[in-house]
Amino acid sequence: MRSGARVLGIESTAHTFSASVVSEKEGVLTNSRAVYMPAEGSGIHPAEAAEHHLSVAVRVVREALERKHQRGSGIDEIDAFAYAMGPGLGPCLRVGAVTARTLALSTGKPMVAVNHAVGHIELGCLLTGAKTPLVLLISGGHTMVVAHSDGVWRVLGETLDLTLGQLLDQLGRYVGFASPCGRRIEEAASKSNRYLKLPYTVKGNDVSFSGVLTAAKKLVEGGASFEDVCYSVQETAFAITTEVTERALAFTGSRELLVVGGVAANRRLAKMLELMAKRHKASVKVVPPQFSGDCGAQIAWTGLLAFKSGDVLPSIADSVVRQSWRLDTVPTPWRA
Repeated sequence: MRSGARVLGIESTAHTFSASVVSEKEGVLTNSRAVYMPAEGSGIHPAEAAEHHLSVAVRVVREALERKHQRGSGIDEIDAFAYAMGPGLGPCLRVGAVTARTLALSTGKPMVAVNHAVGHIELGCLLTGAKTPLVLLISGGHTMVVAHSDGVWRVLGETLDLTLGQLLDQLGRYVGFASPCGRRIEEAASKSNRYLKLPYTVKGNDVSFSGVLTAAKKLVEGGASFEDVCYSVQETAFAITTEVTERALAFTGSRELLVVGGVAANRRLAKMLELMAKRHKASVKVVPPQFSGDCGAQIAWTGLLAFKSGDVLPSIADSVVRQSWRLDTVPTPWRA
């Protein structure tokens, strides 16, 4: 017997096409995904990624609906369809929007538009049990520290140029890796403990990583060990990130620090944040690795929260995409 409302969510903002079914009472039921992998040394090509998403969309959605061993739901049991409206790559976003639109039209069910960044946060709260946390959102698309106030997530600090994920990806691509490069950078860094001096830039409570990347590339060009460079980049960038997070933690007085986004899987960063939070008697809650990257579950769960709050699109014609869409402009009525 089904328990509570069920929503199918579709994520397609960048390299990942993912579909997930969530239940109001049981949480994440299924989460299927397929990832576009560019050639070695290359970043994401939006048109190619969109073609990839088109080629896997039917299979991924079917898997999310039909995985009986993972308590999947038939399409007739879905109450609403959620999709990532933005922010993200236009061609990729449109594939997700069209897929969700097709499902909604064929079933007569409503659509819900979800902000990708808010999705990371709300799924993180579900999976870790965080209630009113200070949030560190770190990924290829975002690097910001946020806290909820007066109906929206407020930004207390953010990057002025590169995100933390972009820093790691661009360094990896510079030596021939394919995006995403975070795991390979972390692996290389784990083989060194020799620090090479890099720029350290904090402006107010905002951060800058472009100088770190430029200096790191010069070190590689000059023959420095790649492992030493990766170690130094991580130590510098993570120290910058930890500093601004600590300042926000002290300002808010929060006793919960939630870490979400693809870079949340990095163990060195988690250790630095834990040491910092301990000084403030705060707990650190990190989203599980299998859900730290982009996934349909973040869209489905946030879509369910919006659906239960009555925040659905007035019509199918409103199912547009927004390549730029700041999370601090997104109302969150379920947190009222």
